[in-house]
Amino acid sequence: MIKGILVGIGLVIALLGVVMAFDARSLTKKLFGFGDQNEATAGMKILGFIFAIIGALLIYFNI
Repeated sequence: MIKGILVGIGLVIALLGVVMAFDARSLTKKLFGFGDQNEATAGMKILGFIFAIIGALLIYFNI
């Protein structure tokens, strides 16, 4: 039961990370209004990559 819940949480975190990494430019246009959009996009991509890795590790170590 706990394994299934943790795998589900890992899937959601990995999905969130992948979406953040691939749609970083459009997300920063919607969410942030400051001038330096390139740095915000780079930060969003890095954060998305980290989320994707954490989610994948959560799935990997629970199977």
